[in-house]
Amino acid sequence: MGEELKIRVGVAPAPGTGPAEFAGLAETLEAAGVDSLWLSELVYAPEVDPLVGMAHALARTTKLKVGTGVAILPGRHPVLVAKQLVTLAGLAPKRVLPVFGLRPANAAEHALFNVPGPRAAVFDEALTLLRLLLEQDDVQFAGEFYQADGVTIGPRPAKRLDVWLGGSAPAALRRAGRLSDGWLGSFHSPEQARAARIAIQDAAAEAGREIEPDHFGLSLLVASEGMPDRMLEVAAKRRPGTPVTELVATSWAEARRLLEQHIDAGLSKFVIRPGHSGDYQRFLDGLHRELLPLQN
Repeated sequence: MGEELKIRVGVAPAPGTGPAEFAGLAETLEAAGVDSLWLSELVYAPEVDPLVGMAHALARTTKLKVGTGVAILPGRHPVLVAKQLVTLAGLAPKRVLPVFGLRPANAAEHALFNVPGPRAAVFDEALTLLRLLLEQDDVQFAGEFYQADGVTIGPRPAKRLDVWLGGSAPAALRRAGRLSDGWLGSFHSPEQARAARIAIQDAAAEAGREIEPDHFGLSLLVASEGMPDRMLEVAAKRRPGTPVTELVATSWAEARRLLEQHIDAGLSKFVIRPGHSGDYQRFLDGLHRELLPLQN
């Protein structure tokens, strides 16, 4: 099925990219012909806030798409999030790519996202209301945690915003099937990614819906300068027993091998993450040489 899919390759900032380093990154990526820029939710770190960073990057470019990879929804009021998203989409049509997750990657940040009930249940309800607000005016919603009485958040984009989810646990994959428009995984081997895609599609079918075939993606770390210890720890924790070379690319040639295998597994949207900060030109040279030719 891979040859039928629209293959696209985007980029995430290098670790530790703060506002000063981020300032010109969007223009650099657009000039290099990169499809998209993806911003993670990292509060206790130098990285820019994902929604603020999206606004900045979209304002400085004309073609580059910008996404959250991923931002946290539970702990944010879905009406306010919907307002932010339709504002961004109105200012930069067809270039806003929201992806949401259940909880921050850094456990120390969990308390910053205060939820009014069990986190998973709050996520489901927040996501349901968010999608309604992105699709309709005069929204009526009476949930356990959120209510909306005839709410209209303003002009919605002509093309409805897709909302994707991250996550790898079985419950996260079922949620993606029931409630999302797509999925962006990370730290999956090609076979694990295939199994996740099938689980999501099965959950969607059970819910009487369908996710477009080219709405499955993966965030891939390229550690061409050597494997950071922190990433080795994350990979081992996320996928115990899986060889790290199936989860993280140790060279640009390995990155191409893994992307080709993920495409065969039915994935088509990729976020390439530098393993180290430093020379972006070297990173973009590798991206151009090995990965951008896979786009169609």
